[in-house]
Parts: sequence; C-alpha cells; structure tokens
Amino acid sequence: MKVLFIGGTGIISSACAQLALEQGIDLYLFNRGQNQTRPAPTGAHLIQADIRDLPATRAALSGHTFDSVVEFIAYTPDQVEADLELFRGKTGQYVFISSASVYQKPVGNLPITESTPLTNPFWLYSRNKIACEERLMRAYREENFPFTVVRPSHTYDKTAIPISGGWTVLERMRREQPVIVHGDGTTLWVMTHHQDFARAFNGLLANPHTIGDSFHITHDEVLTWDQIYRLFARLLGVEARLVHVASEVINAYDARWGASLLGDKTHTVVFDNTKIKRAVPGWQAQIPFHHGAEEIVRWYLADATRQKFDRAFNDLTERILAAQAAVLPAA
Repeated sequence: MKVLFIGGTGIISSACAQLALEQGIDLYLFNRGQNQTRPAPTGAHLIQADIRDLPATRAALSGHTFDSVVEFIAYTPDQVEADLELFRGKTGQYVFISSASVYQKPVGNLPITESTPLTNPFWLYSRNKIACEERLMRAYREENFPFTVVRPSHTYDKTAIPISGGWTVLERMRREQPVIVHGDGTTLWVMTHHQDFARAFNGLLANPHTIGDSFHITHDEVLTWDQIYRLFARLLGVEARLVHVASEVINAYDARWGASLLGDKTHTVVFDNTKIKRAVPGWQAQIPFHHGAEEIVRWYLADATRQKFDRAFNDLTERILAAQAAVLPAA
C-alpha cells in the first residue's frame, strides 16, 4: 500500500505514521521538515515542501499516484479545493482530518454519533471544517471523488498537555497557585491517546467501505474537567486549587480561549464509537487517561527546557482570578 500523509509529524499524524511503517505501508510524508519535537520517522519517504505552494507541490508529486492520501493540515475550504485539483485521478482515497467539534453545539442528544447534526455557531475553526466536509461531499456526488472524513476529538501525546495554558497551568499547580477550570468543572469530556487513535485510523486506509463516509475516533472513557485537573495535580504531588469561572467570562477576557470553550469544551461530550469499531474489527481504545497523564508529566519533568512558562497566559489567569474574587462573596 502506497500512502501519502500531508503533515505526518503532528500529534495525531506522528502515531499514524509510525504505525504505518510498522505495518509495512510504503509511506510518503509531505511537509516542511521543521518539526523538532516529532521529526519524520525513519523509513518514510520525505517530500520536503510547502503544500500551499501549488507549483512546487505539483512538481514534487509529479509521477506519483497513491492508494490513500491523508490531509492532516487543511482547515479551510480553499485548502481542500487545492487538494481536489492536486489529487483528482491520483488517489483511490482522500482522507480529510476534520474535528469532532463540528457536531451540534449545544449538543441535542447524547451519545454523539456520526449522524449528529453538524453546526457550531461559536467557533470559526469548526465552521470551516464543516465547510470542508460539505465541499468534499459535493465532489463525491458530482464527480465520484473518493473521500473519507475522520473526526478526532481531543487527541494528545506525551508532549501535549490537554488543558488550556499547558505547562503554565501545571507550573502554577506546582507553586500551589489557583488555576482556572471553565464552568463548574462537572462537564463530561473525552481524551484519546494518539496511539489508540492510530490503531483505528490506519484500519481505514485504502478501505473501500469508507468511501463517501465519515467516522469519529475517540475513547470510551469519560471524565469531568475537575477530574482531569486534579489528576495532574496528584501526579505533581500537590493539592489542586481549582477556581471555577464561567466560559462566557473567560471569553470576555480572551476570545481565542473562549471560542475553544464555547464551541467545544463547555459542552458535555459522550461518543458512540460503534461505527469505527464496525469498520475496524477488534479495535478498542486501550490507554486510559491516567496512564497518558503520567506519560505527559514524566516527559515534561525529564527536561526543564520543555517547561515553557507563558507569562501572558499567567497574567491573563491572574486578571480573571482577581475579577472573580471581586464579585464572589467572601467565604
């Protein structure tokens, strides 16, 4: 099987790439070769170029056809349009990595299935992903373009602290300072390790039963946000000091942070993974988040240079906490 990954060194794609090589796939990675944290794996063919430079991309791909092309780094319809021009007649399957944030917000019914409506009035990122999916569906209907959509939820690896603020929040915990949790901390959330994701995802490659269809790939484990924060605190050997702040308030202070909350994390998500399990028989997410969190903490504590403290985020946290304290009655 000859497969092209556009990207290939990100959180999700790095695990898919490594597994693909272990499975004997003839893997090509199309990227700029600039990821120092997750370099291209040994054994992959690296095509080092910028996919947004269309003349250079056409030249680099000249003469190639692929069983599957996987687009990990397209976020807008114009980027998908360019891919349509590049890969018509040159691949048996074009896999678009979308996002589980495209599902209806607020969620109308749980659990979320692939037939849950796609609408997100709060987050432009999600609306753009929806528009990409709609363009691919039109290409499938009008010209039989062989697309597959995959929707990850919150997927992480050891380098990615899956809470807003990243290491800065963990460092505040180590200093026994309060940290912000959106809402009341009881919203249900799902974390998926990138290796679990890869084992399901690679089973979709060059699979004719996936054409024209969509799949989400998530863990079945469900956690509250308070549980997630307290787990990190426990692994750091401290007591968590959690301050709950409404997502709307956070949005008023920082629209980017707020959009990711109001458009996604504010809402309880529970996914029905029946469809991906049917498409990839025997697949089951196996890595619970407490194991993944241990891996994250070990990785950061092993090298102080990884512990990037974001002073701007820290200052933002202090401003929000101060405003919250001013309006809350004294204990």
